[in-house]
Amino acid sequence: MTVGLILLLVVSVVIFLGLAHRVLDRMRLNDKQALVAVLLILVGGFVDIPIYRGIQTVSINLGGSVVPVFLAIYVLARADTPAETRRGIFSAVATGAALVAISKIFTFEEGRTIIDSVYVFGLVAGAIAYLLGRSRRAAFSGAVLGVVILDIAHLVEVVIKRLPSTVNLGGAGAFDAVVIAGVIAVGLTELFGETMERLQGGHIPESRGGADVVSKSIDHEQDIPGDESDE
Repeated sequence: MTVGLILLLVVSVVIFLGLAHRVLDRMRLNDKQALVAVLLILVGGFVDIPIYRGIQTVSINLGGSVVPVFLAIYVLARADTPAETRRGIFSAVATGAALVAISKIFTFEEGRTIIDSVYVFGLVAGAIAYLLGRSRRAAFSGAVLGVVILDIAHLVEVVIKRLPSTVNLGGAGAFDAVVIAGVIAVGLTELFGETMERLQGGHIPESRGGADVVSKSIDHEQDIPGDESDE
């Protein structure tokens, strides 16, 4: 069983036991919606949809690409402010660009690297998306879409160079990377957001009219981790 599947099973148990209610509420999801999404990703991970056969054989994995992308878009579409939406989009693009750069700079060859590229991409995507997204919704969307962008960039490269290859968007290692990235991004936002709240003695007030949050030491925009707009 892969790391991605194990994480999904753990997440589903946590949701089923009602331990993720606070996080899901801030992502504008309820327990049933989250469980359905996890189930679709789990089952969809075994479904590959053929797209093209030629010099390149292209297929798309339902659970590693289609479902996560729709979930990320759905979550980001429920952002409280345009600023949060922009952060989510910027987070996705920046995360994807960083992953592409890493894939070009480092050669991940089996038996010659200390850590598998799947974990590298998943951890890096989750961390970057958290730093740039800052809210749970923006961080999750940025992480998931960032990994998908890496996959798409690989497809574009082999098509332009006309390299004989088999490309499975969201399949194999990409599936695990998507799951790891999403969990890491939300986990970091929840951890540090909760810490910030405790240090500040509760939620940090903000202006609903679009003004910045009144605490420059925490954030320079609305919807910071743990902010009331994330609830």
